[in-house]
This record gives sequence, C-alpha cells and structure tokens, in this order.
Amino acid sequence: MDGLGVEGDAHLGETVKHRSRVAVDPRQPNLRQVHLIHSELFRELEQKGFHVGPADLGENITTQGIDLLALPRGTVLKIGEAVELEVTGLRNPCKQIDDFQAGLLAAVMLKGENGELIRKSGIMTVVKSGGTVRAGDAIQTIYPEMPYLPLERV
Repeated sequence: MDGLGVEGDAHLGETVKHRSRVAVDPRQPNLRQVHLIHSELFRELEQKGFHVGPADLGENITTQGIDLLALPRGTVLKIGEAVELEVTGLRNPCKQIDDFQAGLLAAVMLKGENGELIRKSGIMTVVKSGGTVRAGDAIQTIYPEMPYLPLERV
C-alpha cells in the first residue's frame, strides 16, 4: 500500500509501530514498512546449526542474488511491474529473535574487527508505489545520487 506497507502487517502505517519507538515519539515516520531478507542468510545460518526459512524472521520479502546489506540508503527497489520500495536502513534485530531459536540473535548480529556491530538480518524499506509482489518477480536496483549514504539501523 502506497506510503503504508504490507496490508495486515504489524508495521503497517505512516508512523512508527515498534513499541520502543512509539514510547519515544509516536509521531515519528515509519521507516520499517517492508522488511527484506536475502535468502543467502538462511544458508549461512544453516551452516551454524539454525533452521530458518522464508518468513520465519518476520520478513515480508525474501530476495536472492542482491547484496541487500551493501545497498546505500535511498536505493529504490522496483519489484515486478509496479512496486517501488525505498531502502531506509538495516533491520535491528531484538532479543525476541532468540524466542524463535536460542542463540539466533548472536548469529545475525556480529562484532566486526573494530568492535562495530554488523547487523545481518535484512533491510527495511518504505513503500513509494504499492502493488502485488509475486514469487519470482524481478527486482531492479535504482541507486540514489552520490554521495551514497551507508545503511544504519532503523
């Protein structure tokens, strides 16, 4: 749905829905309307002993062959004929992910060489143009003007 997200999803709306963010300011814009995860993460997690598949981590769309985590903020993902999603940032997983499988949070949130957190649980987007997404739809990546802004947690 244009400017709202996925019909029936907990994050549907123009303003924030995440409890911690609502508590700070319920008028903040919702930068987490649609969640995408790269299917390559499932294989990586499987090698670590986890059994995770599409939609298990709450994502709305699972991709393949796109390095979602490397996209700059503001990138537009055109899916199928009509859907356009604008990348807003990295999904910040919370401890509830361990309710699904113990230890999963540590597997998707790593420490880098310099002590920085590396979030691997996908990206968040807002809906610029809504429509229906179908399995197998092509995804076109449209980069913003330079300089590119790196993804931060949203």
